[in-house]
Amino acid sequence: MAAAPAAAGSGAGRGRRAAGTVAAWGGWGGRPRPANILLQLRQGQLTGRGLVRAVQFTETFLTERDKQSKWSGIPQLLLKLYATSHLHSDFVECQNILKEISPLLSMEAMAFVTEERKLTQETTYPNTYIFDLFGGVDLLVEILMRPTISIRGQKLKISDEMSKDCLSILYNTCVCTEGVTKRLAEKNDFVIFLFTLMTSKKTFLQTATLIEDILGVKKEMIRLDEVPNLSSLVSNFDQQQLANFCRILAVTISEMDTGNDDKHTLLAKNAQQKKNLSLGPSAAEINQAALLSIPGFVERLCKLATRKVSESTGTASFLQELEEWYTWLDNALVLDALMRVANEESEHSQGASEENGLPHTSTRTQLPQSMKIMHEIMYKLEVLYVLCVLLMGRQRNQVHRMIAEFKLIPGLNNLFDKLIWRKHSASALVLHGHNQNCDCSPDITLKIQFLRLLQSFSDHHENKYLLLNNQELNELSAISLKANIPEVEAVLNTDRSLVCDGKRGLLTRLLQVMKKEPAESSFRFWQARAVESFLRGTTSYADQMFLLKRGLLEHILYCIVDSECKSRDVLQSYFDLLGELMKFNVDAFKRFNKYINTDAKFQVFLKQINSSLVDSNMLVRCVTLSLDRFENQVDMKVAEVLSECRLLAYISQVPTQMSFLFRLINIIHVQTLTQENVSCLNTSLVILMLARRKERLPLYLRLLQRMEHSKKYPGFLLNNFHNLLRFWQQHYLHKDKDSTCLENSSCISFSYWKETVSILLNPDRQSPSALVSYIEEPYMDIDRDFTEE
Repeated sequence: MAAAPAAAGSGAGRGRRAAGTVAAWGGWGGRPRPANILLQLRQGQLTGRGLVRAVQFTETFLTERDKQSKWSGIPQLLLKLYATSHLHSDFVECQNILKEISPLLSMEAMAFVTEERKLTQETTYPNTYIFDLFGGVDLLVEILMRPTISIRGQKLKISDEMSKDCLSILYNTCVCTEGVTKRLAEKNDFVIFLFTLMTSKKTFLQTATLIEDILGVKKEMIRLDEVPNLSSLVSNFDQQQLANFCRILAVTISEMDTGNDDKHTLLAKNAQQKKNLSLGPSAAEINQAALLSIPGFVERLCKLATRKVSESTGTASFLQELEEWYTWLDNALVLDALMRVANEESEHSQGASEENGLPHTSTRTQLPQSMKIMHEIMYKLEVLYVLCVLLMGRQRNQVHRMIAEFKLIPGLNNLFDKLIWRKHSASALVLHGHNQNCDCSPDITLKIQFLRLLQSFSDHHENKYLLLNNQELNELSAISLKANIPEVEAVLNTDRSLVCDGKRGLLTRLLQVMKKEPAESSFRFWQARAVESFLRGTTSYADQMFLLKRGLLEHILYCIVDSECKSRDVLQSYFDLLGELMKFNVDAFKRFNKYINTDAKFQVFLKQINSSLVDSNMLVRCVTLSLDRFENQVDMKVAEVLSECRLLAYISQVPTQMSFLFRLINIIHVQTLTQENVSCLNTSLVILMLARRKERLPLYLRLLQRMEHSKKYPGFLLNNFHNLLRFWQQHYLHKDKDSTCLENSSCISFSYWKETVSILLNPDRQSPSALVSYIEEPYMDIDRDFTEE
């Protein structure tokens, strides 16, 4: 998801564990002694022919074989279950049999996921494997779906209790036996039917958990518009149900493989986009539209995301939910840990009560605050993820209007200190098999999901000013007034009733925690991305000064230079943020020069830049653009900065620019271009566009040719650049959003970008500004087709 957020017990994760533990048909470490029967059943299961179910054997035969093979009586129970579950049955005996089967599987499944099973087992085959092999899974699917059959105009009914037993057994079998979840995922009518079982509160949790696992392995994304009465179903969910339903929605509204989106080549993505255009909207887009059409859906999500812990559901219902979830394995591990916290804190409070002569306090009557908080964190995780995906979808502007109207941002601001960025406590919950600092823990995942939401909310959208409070908006106006520049229109248009309240807005709170974050913190990347998104788009002097006055530039430089950050991801996010913060801003360059006040510091800074141009090229671009603007201004303050700033002096040198240009072109190729590194191509173009303005484009191309020859690779670099520019035309000339981004970030009209590329690609070898003029005939290789291999 964009990928979806790390959450307890994802179906795909359990499937992988099962795959690694249970052999295709050999079970848990035993020898396949009753091979003939089991092999035939397995073959029948794969082909649909021959032996496929327990009903094809006599009870006497199964009983005799069970004595040898220790199948725990499961085949015989399935035989009885089949006999008592026919269409005209009252299902009473059927339910009794299910209650006999259920503990045989649930104990095994709990041992499986808690990794407590021993290497040697008394039984050769797991109970769940035998249950599935003798047709138990298919039989339960039939039993559950009996109510869809109409006899003489009347619908059959089975009790909620019986549905729960069926769902529990199916889930436990999915957890322990490889392939069961995938087989269920292929039964599309069954998957759709499962959604209808969520109408009952008694079966909601079991159904939701099973659906989540099934969707986690399903190859084709399910379409929510095929779910009967979806709008009514969702509208009738209470807040807890809606929060749990968001776990399912996370799978249904995220485009496949969005988690690695930056790593996919642009060739592949462009080919996929062309294919998608012919196919129409994707299933994820259809599902997003279906949800947004449900009255009050986004409003309820905003309320869930912003409700305080004290407003969450009462103790009794939550404890009932804990009991419901107790057997749900990975989820139960989370909630079981919460119960341990509750018991420890309850015992502590009881001891204090005895000393004070006060009555005992029971866990069942008073839920500890730490437990309430973790309960709320786990719900908010899923809700924030769904809101984040919707914010990045086709209906982005519609979603933006709604979450602004429903005051999501001020609501999150009020939760910031006590819930979102609270300090870790000794009793903070961690997931099974993880530690407190693991990126998968709910506390950490909530913070990351919160930062991703802020990034999506701010990115190129005027609603970003809702992250401030009224006083901070006034400060932006004062900055513009003092600088004698017009106020940003989006600031003037911001609805003051929808902004953050309190002493600090959400952006300021984020800056405060960012400056306190430990050097090795995994949050630094996401924090920098969230703040950078606030600056993206048309450069705003007031926005930059607002952040500069709060010491952001000095903090970034400290992390890059003094702490000598080693993480490539964090460094890239800092360089990108630094570029947006300094671009065209004389005050920022003065602050930079004041901080980087020795040659030693400057050399460390340059070392960080040069260690990876893919990471730092956006900063190189911003400094190059700023230098060009400053050189064309007649101002004492600007002249002073130009004469004193080490960074501007370094970038102004032609050898420096040529070194950057050569390396930027050399590290990318058409077949390896991604959303992450395509910026290197655009930065190289910026350098050449500015050279063209000064009528120095032929000089730069001639120098590139000389550098090629000095490296003993004549034609290699310029041929590569020619291919990159041809791809640039294909990629950008039909994408309005991308062209707008290039124009806004560079303050160079897109027409100038296009003209420069056309001049460079001119086929006339007599043109002094054409690349082909500098590629010798024997080395010419410019007609290559772009295909994704």
